[in-house]
Amino acid sequence: MLSQKEIIQLFKDTREDSEKICSFLETEDYVVQPIENVSPPKWHLGHTTWFFEEFVLKKYAGSHELFDEHTAYVFNSYYESVGEKVIRTNRGNLSRPTVAWIYKFRKYVTEEMMKLLENNKLSKEALGVIEIGCHHEKQHQELLYTDIKYILGNNPLLPKYNDEFKENIIQDFEQEWIDISEGIYEIGHKSEDFCYDNEKGVHKKYLCDFSISNKLVTNAEFIEFIEAGGYKDVLLWHAEAWDWINEHKISSPSYWHKIDNDWHQYTLNGLIKLDLQAPVTHISYFEAFAFAQWKGMRLPNEEEWETAQEKFAWGSRWEWTESAYSPYPNYEKPEGALGEYNGKFMVNQKVLRGGSVATSKNHTRHTYRNFFHPQLRWQFTGFRLVK
Repeated sequence: MLSQKEIIQLFKDTREDSEKICSFLETEDYVVQPIENVSPPKWHLGHTTWFFEEFVLKKYAGSHELFDEHTAYVFNSYYESVGEKVIRTNRGNLSRPTVAWIYKFRKYVTEEMMKLLENNKLSKEALGVIEIGCHHEKQHQELLYTDIKYILGNNPLLPKYNDEFKENIIQDFEQEWIDISEGIYEIGHKSEDFCYDNEKGVHKKYLCDFSISNKLVTNAEFIEFIEAGGYKDVLLWHAEAWDWINEHKISSPSYWHKIDNDWHQYTLNGLIKLDLQAPVTHISYFEAFAFAQWKGMRLPNEEEWETAQEKFAWGSRWEWTESAYSPYPNYEKPEGALGEYNGKFMVNQKVLRGGSVATSKNHTRHTYRNFFHPQLRWQFTGFRLVK
């Protein structure tokens, strides 16, 4: 566990990083919610601030004075045990509180947190909650990037976010197949470093022989799937996936645009010609599964991915696995509201491993278990194959 001095630096850096991400936005960009899964940027800034006030200052700062009595109602997300909240689909309807108000809220809570951290010897429990709060905000930093991309990428003008963000990290090496021998392997978080509760519970899994690609599937390979009629071949798709692609008229990854017979991609740098060598991204589990079927291969399960990950580079795309998101053996959900953080979502979702170009620094690790519903693709998701 980090020392109090290290927690102070982590907290300061995390708060500054969120505001840097938003520094490229116009005021109008902060308030848009095109779909349920995308929250307005100003809500992310408010929610991550509310987390520290609700779970740290109210409990550990003695007679803390709330910035405003309505913050919990507006910025609570899914913590049912904490109280009433604005439903997720209505976050984009909140013209008030204003962006300026939210930045004042952030400043107030950040200053109160710094007073608490710098003037008190905090317990291990309190420091642990603050560390979780920082990593919680890092998760929302990734959501800020992906939600901003969705907001701008669905604007008919396709405006750029900035010129700095690098989405497409080229894998400049030859594809190889990494052989892993059958055997019993240990899975789960083993060190004393930070992790979430869903990574805990080191356990053994028996794995059969398998070979896993050292490279993620590229845009060029995915175009081959499209041109071969992959989106039209019912035999490649789960029944639910087939309904999904037909209902929503899905025929390519998100943010792809065909212009004058050439594929282009909307990125945070604006609309550019598709880089064929870049790893495909903004892919649903449904599409990753269908592609694997078309190739006569499959997706790795999460235990295979974790066992093999030392032998390949990862981190530019969240990687779909074949594993359902479920608790590890002897999983224990934390007590209180923080127990709602992961445990209650362990149904009807798929595990993703690795990290992405939008993942905050020092936030991911090889045991990290991300999870999303199989049709979602607004994150920087990709995949690698197993045979």
